[in-house]
Amino acid sequence: MKIYLIRHGKTKGNLEERYIGRTDEPLCEAGRENLKKYQYPQVEMVFTSPMKRCMQTAETIYPGQQYQCIEELRESDFGAFEGHTYKELSGDVRYQAWIDSGGTLPFPGGESRKEVRDRCIRGIETALKIAEKEHASQIAFVVHGGTIMNVMEKYARPQGQYYDFQVKNGEGYVLNLKSKTENNQCNYRKCSFDKKTE
Repeated sequence: MKIYLIRHGKTKGNLEERYIGRTDEPLCEAGRENLKKYQYPQVEMVFTSPMKRCMQTAETIYPGQQYQCIEELRESDFGAFEGHTYKELSGDVRYQAWIDSGGTLPFPGGESRKEVRDRCIRGIETALKIAEKEHASQIAFVVHGGTIMNVMEKYARPQGQYYDFQVKNGEGYVLNLKSKTENNQCNYRKCSFDKKTE
């Protein structure tokens, strides 16, 4: 099975470099227009996070194609950091402690990285079972940067660390899923996707 992990298009919060997790922002106009410049691969099934920015991205890059929302694929709950920029948080001792931990401490009033990772993996596994039942050979996940990093850290081979798998909006990875006997481990490559020819 070939799997495409695609990060949603830009939102106003992304442009302002804010922590946007549970805030259900739509795509901004610039984000929507940027997505239209690229040629995304044809797939048999599309899965998304239930957040507007992911569903709108799926509708933009796969017009007319049905998609299935998987609740567990939503972005991290950033708790007290939600909606703020790193500059706004720079004097906050809780933020400095989180930075010093390499991002492993739970967000104050939000989720820990482990909680997010476990949730995202459950979501991916649920979607893969659905796709397997439908005998789909090419599927796309339109999700969040954090979701992609968690999935890649778990399954990508060669292995990498969480922050090794950061991607820009509208970009992502293509993975070749091996057999179940190999525990869903995948070889992969980063995708910027081809620009459409005018």
